[in-house]
Amino acid sequence: MTTPDSDGLLAEQLLRLTRRVHRIQKRHLEQRDLGITPAQSRLLRTLAHWGSPPRMADLAERLEVVPRAVTTLVDGLEASGKVRRVPDPANRRVIRIELTDDGRAALRELRAARRSAAEEILAPLTKEQRESLGGLLDTLIDGTPVRSC
Repeated sequence: MTTPDSDGLLAEQLLRLTRRVHRIQKRHLEQRDLGITPAQSRLLRTLAHWGSPPRMADLAERLEVVPRAVTTLVDGLEASGKVRRVPDPANRRVIRIELTDDGRAALRELRAARRSAAEEILAPLTKEQRESLGGLLDTLIDGTPVRSC
């Protein structure tokens, strides 16, 4: 069982790791000179998981941000040719957001940047440590306690 002090230490370690991950990922993105912010990167990744182009409100909900924030992100990505606004075929008043070929190419570069950042972050760990970390992270992400045997 953990004590309040050890929980506080774990919380601080998680925050420090999160900041380190963001810093390293940002550096890897900047090295590729994609001209994409981390927030735009997140929108592109989210957009890629839809089977058909979503509405901006759908993106805002999935990203857990206000719709105005999505509008700003889409404006920037549209200006750089990575997404485009298209009318909904069933309701011309509704606008949907779709990836362009440039957007798909940027996603490939983003994935490569994230992989290289992950390699840098995980470099000090052995294969077994990485597997253990993966299991622990899955537990934290899912929020399901691990059962002892």
